[in-house]
Amino acid sequence: MWINNGFSISTNKEYLDLSLIHNFLSKEAYWSKGIPKQTVKKAIENSPLCFGIYKGEVGKDVFEQVGFARVITDLATFAYLCDVLILPDYRKLGLSKWLMDIITSHSDLKGVRRFMLATNDAHLLYSQYGFEQNVNPELFMQKVLKNPYQQ
Repeated sequence: MWINNGFSISTNKEYLDLSLIHNFLSKEAYWSKGIPKQTVKKAIENSPLCFGIYKGEVGKDVFEQVGFARVITDLATFAYLCDVLILPDYRKLGLSKWLMDIITSHSDLKGVRRFMLATNDAHLLYSQYGFEQNVNPELFMQKVLKNPYQQ
């Protein structure tokens, strides 16, 4: 656990507020509108590193979740950062930078050969942590389901 200025970050999944995470991802996030709660639950369960950001010291004080990020990884060669969120009332407090400091210096992620993410609007934030545009995008392929959560 990490503590800073009345906030804490923990990778203990027991403290995660699934309803809060699902509500944001399904209603606010451009990348996952309409995502079912069961899908969010399964994604968290199967991701080795999930980072919750809390107002207060998690496990001790009264605390409430205000942010989240998930890393899909084999903990050796590859990692993919996704579902990064900070609730609107807690933006502009430096929490996203603090979260990125914690994630990029995490002992289980230090040696990964390729650490990826996708973003529409946070290039400036992520570039501060060594992320850059794909130099050879022709090497990468993807399979994308169009509107997977729309009914």
